[in-house]
Amino acid sequence: MTSSRPASDAPAPLTPPAAGGPAAAPPNAPVEKQGAAKLVVLMITAFVDMVGVLMVIPLLPFYVKTLGGNGVVLLGYHLGIGEITALIVSSFTVAQLVSAPLWGRFSDRFGRRPALMIALFASMIAYVIFGYATSLWVLFLSRIVQGAGGGTVGVIQAYVADATHPKDRAKSLGWLSAATNAGVALGPVLGSQAMRLSKEGPGLIAAALCLVNVVFCGFFLTESHDVAAARGAKKQPRTSRAAVARVVTHSGEPASRLIWIYAVAIGAFQGVTSILALFLADRFGVTAHTIGYFFMYIGIISVLTRAVILGRLVDWLGEAKLSRIGLVLMALGLGALPLTTNYWQLALAVALMPLGTAFTFPCVTAMLSRVISNEERGLYMGVQQTFGGASRAIYPLVAGFTFDHLGIGVPFAISAALVAATLLLGFDLESYAKH
Repeated sequence: MTSSRPASDAPAPLTPPAAGGPAAAPPNAPVEKQGAAKLVVLMITAFVDMVGVLMVIPLLPFYVKTLGGNGVVLLGYHLGIGEITALIVSSFTVAQLVSAPLWGRFSDRFGRRPALMIALFASMIAYVIFGYATSLWVLFLSRIVQGAGGGTVGVIQAYVADATHPKDRAKSLGWLSAATNAGVALGPVLGSQAMRLSKEGPGLIAAALCLVNVVFCGFFLTESHDVAAARGAKKQPRTSRAAVARVVTHSGEPASRLIWIYAVAIGAFQGVTSILALFLADRFGVTAHTIGYFFMYIGIISVLTRAVILGRLVDWLGEAKLSRIGLVLMALGLGALPLTTNYWQLALAVALMPLGTAFTFPCVTAMLSRVISNEERGLYMGVQQTFGGASRAIYPLVAGFTFDHLGIGVPFAISAALVAATLLLGFDLESYAKH
């Protein structure tokens, strides 16, 4: 699909410099070291941040049950504990959807560093509110503040794109997501131990981690975005609303196609994740005491793939081809899950999913960083998170309904078909992923 809008109004591809020109020379060692240093700082920041998030999230239903009793009546309708929990979780997602492109645009205008530090400080406030919550409404408030401060994934991704050479972005994003997954593995354990200390323990310790993160960033994280150049650019960055609208109305543009691939694939994956425990309990007798080992298995594969394998495959195959391989693996894993009848088959089918996500999402995000201008990089990274967040909110509802009413294997089949369909959006993207 070809855009009828003037080319100057579209997200501009970052074309390589002319051969032999000054900019064509390879980056010198100090620049490479600076980029590596920023990546290490960002990995530590993302790890600590995710530890704090996962200290709180698994405990949320227990807080809701303690504060909500048998539920509440709202406008004549009785809300049960499950519905209240779902609404509180959704409030975080909605706040994140709204904030992501705004944080991205803020970072384009004022810099990545202040955007990240302000958002981390907002998260710290949210954790304190969570720790001292004495009613369901205060819990709602904590999640809304957390969501508004949590729309910084796009800012961090833009930070990585600024600080690394284009050919290294997929690998760098893979390392970043590996650090995040390590935080996912550690956070719930720390949260459970903090709960033994006091009801306020998890929230306050998570807040302390956020404060440490703010101080750490203040000392070690340097700005990666040339704010003065961005403000002096003749082309003014579009608004958040205009960027979101452009993805919908100009779906054939490279940036839009990449955002749609990301949104559909991550929504399909997260949708079945929400009912995966129910499927495993029905098919294999997995319980609340054993489900943790299952997710640990996924986490280990995810971290190892991103930290050890991803970079080498990017160098060998390139981002565009590897992202398509990732989509195929993800679709195969999702489609094979309901067909499994023993643990060996289950282990193989499940392994395909973290492999697929590890190959797909860092590569898609790296390519997105190439097809948009520097002045709008943060904005479009935020827009990607907005579309991804919307799909993560919608798909679990679809998966839950089809699981209850159409059969336990139907959600997996639908997700597999949707992921496979995104392959149609990913062809001929090699020209935007050249080193």
